[in-house]
Amino acid sequence: MSKAASLLFALIAYAVFFATFLYLIAFVGNLPWVPLTVDRGPSAAMGLALLVDAALIALFGVQHSVMARQGFKRAWKRVVPDAAERSFYVLAASAALILLFLFWRPIEGTLWTVGGAAAWVLWGLFALGWGIVLLSTFLINHFELFGLQQAWFHARGREAAPPVFRQPFLYKQVRHPLYAGFFLAFWATPQMSYGHLFLALGMSAYMLIAIVHEERDLVGLFGKDYEDYRERVGMLMPRFRGRTPS
Repeated sequence: MSKAASLLFALIAYAVFFATFLYLIAFVGNLPWVPLTVDRGPSAAMGLALLVDAALIALFGVQHSVMARQGFKRAWKRVVPDAAERSFYVLAASAALILLFLFWRPIEGTLWTVGGAAAWVLWGLFALGWGIVLLSTFLINHFELFGLQQAWFHARGREAAPPVFRQPFLYKQVRHPLYAGFFLAFWATPQMSYGHLFLALGMSAYMLIAIVHEERDLVGLFGKDYEDYRERVGMLMPRFRGRTPS
């Protein structure tokens, strides 16, 4: 792949990702200006809806986890150029989400509905969750995470610096603020339908599994530095400890 083609591919993959990310916010929030959401779409019998929705969540989880593992990356880089590997991952993740949007089957019934001030609080937490997700990507290098930096360095003939273990801002308080933001975004809603509940449960299960595999990779990459960090800092919530007596 030429330098220009690699950069163009990375830009296209990023544009697809960003549009998909924005639609995901509307999909989960059941916002009125998109046609398909967690609670709006083709109807199906309960059993079929559960089966289809479970398969869609599993497809996203398998793609997201398997392609992120170091062993898969090494094998995949024999097929695609190094500079485009991350962009292929981003494009595949976006495709899995787009399939989820298109084929998701709403599930009737409501677990809770709240109004007034409580609804505004939940909408605020929903927005905060997505804000934390986006901020977390910039804290750990947004452009590298989504493949743009690799393509840009390739175009400029530059080599990326070796990874350095850092703990910027939110990462001083929790090890996985990006996942914590997603938990907030999926669970904070003034109207929790059974379909939304199924999506939140499925994505939460996927994220907990993904964290286990991700931490194994991080220990392999950073060794004792990450092990010490894991002892000090909570996974998804701050770990408050009393002062040690002198």
